[in-house]
Amino acid sequence: MAGRVAVIGIDIVDVARFRGLLARRPSVLERLFTPAERAYAEARADPAERLAARFAAKEAIMKALGAGFGEVAFRDMEVVRPPGGKPGVRLSGRAAVLARRAGVVGWHLSLSHSDTAAVAVALAVVPGDAGGATAGETRGAPR
Repeated sequence: MAGRVAVIGIDIVDVARFRGLLARRPSVLERLFTPAERAYAEARADPAERLAARFAAKEAIMKALGAGFGEVAFRDMEVVRPPGGKPGVRLSGRAAVLARRAGVVGWHLSLSHSDTAAVAVALAVVPGDAGGATAGETRGAPR
């Protein structure tokens, strides 16, 4: 039966450690986040929590793409959030190339954070046989 299958990535970030990184190296903001992501976070009560959640999302997206650390620029993955809407994914550069090669036709993204932890689950939707994946099979981007 032809349908769609999902490739899942998940990541969790310690908010205190992430806040410490931002305090020690403020320049990391420009390397990790787009201007829109920074503006969204800075307009909220605790920007570090929101940024930690977006960092977790980018790590989860890389995992769903089957990309290794450093293989994709963090700014090539953007967490977008329309007013009143759920978070989404916008890819560019190498991340978009990997997604295209993997046949990704859509994304689902879930973010959550507290004062101690931020977590993200990224689900890449790809065409395929819904019953075709076997235990241990990885459906990531070809390298």
